[in-house]
Amino acid sequence: MLTTPEYPWYARVSGSDLEQGDLLQCVPVTKVTSIRGIDTGEVLEIPSEDYNVIIMSQSCDLVVRDGKCKVDDVILCPIYSKAELGEDPIYKEAKGWDAARKGQHPGFHLLNKCSLEGQAFDYSLVDLRRVFSMNVNFVREFAARQEKRVRLLPPYREHMSQAFARFFMRVGLPVDIPEFR
Repeated sequence: MLTTPEYPWYARVSGSDLEQGDLLQCVPVTKVTSIRGIDTGEVLEIPSEDYNVIIMSQSCDLVVRDGKCKVDDVILCPIYSKAELGEDPIYKEAKGWDAARKGQHPGFHLLNKCSLEGQAFDYSLVDLRRVFSMNVNFVREFAARQEKRVRLLPPYREHMSQAFARFFMRVGLPVDIPEFR
């Protein structure tokens, strides 16, 4: 009898080390919505909203060598839990989640549920349509302050990265080749 090999989806990590696939909870993301006051020198009020996010930047770009990192900013995408999407017209039914599982919703990537003790969560969607960029040093310090956090493991993080690339490399042609009949 053949058995399916175990490939864990997640690991528990801590510290300021960052990798693609790291999940961070309640990250304050600023939202600039007006240019009012820029020309007058008036102090701008820039509200923030907390998001659960996943790091999309490549791990090799986040490695610190000789005190420096290859990037100044980390790319992040928000994550929404199944409960948060409970009333969404598409995701309130199982067929919406199954379509996401099959990759039929190119703006989203489905993450498996996590059963790590103290870190458990239900199925979640990465929103590939919303991309945030934050200073790498801020993200490192923010990650270090989270006592324990979850990291998406290979090959699942590469699968997510591939979904991210597919979403951004789509090309809409002004005139397509007509159907063959």
